Amino acid sequence: MKTWIRRTLIGVAASAALLGGLAAWAGHSHRGCWSENRAEAQACFVDMASRKLDLDAAQKAKLDALATQVQAQRAALVPAGRTPKAELQALISGPSFDRTAAGALLNAKLQAVQTNSPALINAFGDFYDSLRPEQQAQLRDALQRGRPGHHGRGGPRG
Repeated sequence: MKTWIRRTLIGVAASAALLGGLAAWAGHSHRGCWSENRAEAQACFVDMASRKLDLDAAQKAKLDALATQVQAQRAALVPAGRTPKAELQALISGPSFDRTAAGALLNAKLQAVQTNSPALINAFGDFYDSLRPEQQAQLRDALQRGRPGHHGRGGPRG
């Protein structure tokens, strides 16, 4: 795999993991953030994470910008009405796997990642760099712990 693709995918995955982990960390005590309306859910997660990290207005604005970039990346990768399941079903709807369509789908996804990832990486960097050292440590610790009660995160259950 080409180096730029690998770096782009790593950057996107890290940014998405950060926001997803932050959302899980912020929202684990408040189920009201789970909404079908993405704008409402995003505002709730940003508000809760802002309170937990004691963000100032500028930091909160940078977190909101990061959340907006993550949503834009998600929308580019999973367009409205086209779920990954539906895309896979389309590839296997015939008697053989549609390799041409699969290649085109992969290329479209890679193009979306390549196009949107610089803004996403910059938004992540701007937010993280705006945090005070104690906030950075708190965020790293929260992401390390993960969300309690979820398999694969937060260490062994017991």
